[in-house]
Amino acid sequence: MSLASLKTVSLQRFSLNFAANIIATLWMLVGSTRAFSWVKPTFIQFAVFALLALGSNVLFSWLAAESGSIFNEQGLVSYLIWPMIILLSGIILARRAGNQALVFVPVVLWLVADTLSALLQSLVQYLSSYGWLPNWSYSFLPVLFLVLFLWQTLALMWIFFHRLRIPWWERVIVLVGAVALLTIWQRNVADQPIFKQIPVEPVLEEAALYEQPRLLQQALNSIDPSTSGKTDWYFMGVAGFSDQNVFRSEINKVRELFDVRFGTSGHSLSLINNTYSWMDEPIATKTSILRGLKRIGQQMNADEDVLFLTLSSHGNEDIVQLANPPIEMDNLDATWLREALDASGIRWRVIVVSACYSGSFIDDLASPTTVVITASAADKASFGCTNTAEMTYFGQAFFAESLRSNTSFETAFKDARLRVSERESLMGFEPSEPQMVIGSLMETALPAFEQVLFDNTRPSVASITNESDTAINIVNNNDGNQPVVETAITTN
Repeated sequence: MSLASLKTVSLQRFSLNFAANIIATLWMLVGSTRAFSWVKPTFIQFAVFALLALGSNVLFSWLAAESGSIFNEQGLVSYLIWPMIILLSGIILARRAGNQALVFVPVVLWLVADTLSALLQSLVQYLSSYGWLPNWSYSFLPVLFLVLFLWQTLALMWIFFHRLRIPWWERVIVLVGAVALLTIWQRNVADQPIFKQIPVEPVLEEAALYEQPRLLQQALNSIDPSTSGKTDWYFMGVAGFSDQNVFRSEINKVRELFDVRFGTSGHSLSLINNTYSWMDEPIATKTSILRGLKRIGQQMNADEDVLFLTLSSHGNEDIVQLANPPIEMDNLDATWLREALDASGIRWRVIVVSACYSGSFIDDLASPTTVVITASAADKASFGCTNTAEMTYFGQAFFAESLRSNTSFETAFKDARLRVSERESLMGFEPSEPQMVIGSLMETALPAFEQVLFDNTRPSVASITNESDTAINIVNNNDGNQPVVETAITTN
């Protein structure tokens, strides 16, 4: 049957025509000319599906847009180009075949297919925004959606070729031309989405320029000296990457945990890179990190006290990113950090690096008096770096969950590693394989240090008996290296 003899009879009810066009499109997508038997190409159906296709594409663009994006009229115009080409093709076909019923057939079928495709992409984008998709899908889905987009157009052409019975060479020419035109159009749509983030050059306000030195000095001045004869824990947190709030949130929550639960208030320092905290918190640079370590080293007793240092940012091999535009910063590398720690005079260290490939820091940071904990192995990525999250996967598992229910870093780490592994497996991510290395001297000293730290979360002897206090002192024995634990009980 030729296109000239094609007749379409509309059904009496709008809903029946609507359903028939969906069925026709499904037949088209599998390459069947049965689509012509089902399609109901009325002007009302064209108008409805045009609005639905536009609305579903607006929805997808909105879901996929980055925070701060605005409506882009050029993106709307870019999208409308291809449906207009399809409509124009229908008008040309109708005139050549002398059959006005053909005018809306191609565009109705294409619009229905595009609506279904855009709704599917919107669903996937919604699931992706909550991290509910397996890791492998993020590289696979863009290709799939491009194939689906090409498929809906090529399937439309295929059923018309089959019905018109045009020569194979003519089909090849038209198909090649259509694919080339579609590729150009798709790139234009990608460059001009319906919701687009307007690039804004980061600026540093004059007030922030002068406020930062004061904030850093104020933070350094607030670090109190240790109490002689007892072990004090000091905390230092560094949030390295400014464009994602999760790093700032993680460091602030960990500091709150240590200050409130573990008693490091007055012995803690946070250095934060974040777009919105210039006026509130000292930024994290190599300079501020070095000054922070030196200040803590000055206030600590190197033989008795412990530093808990945690870094949270994006990372690469031997690198933790420090980024806070418009300032151009050097990244934090493992060798430099080890040298800065050694120069500060801080001897006993517990270091947590929450970043991708953070296991690469272990070799440089490891020492007999150091515990190094990393969110991943040297060749593995870690997960959870999104603006919607309050903590990374490892940060949530180790700090928010495991440290609250354990009184040993090693036990807490093993618990956290299991939690992270289960979550990554559920999400389909490649295991990050968190690492922990304990130095030879620290392995002996750590239980005593932990007892001091975790005792702050339990009732003291005095609160139970109302008669005595317990103090745990760590001093050096004659060789100057091996710590000895002395427990003294005094009666009121």
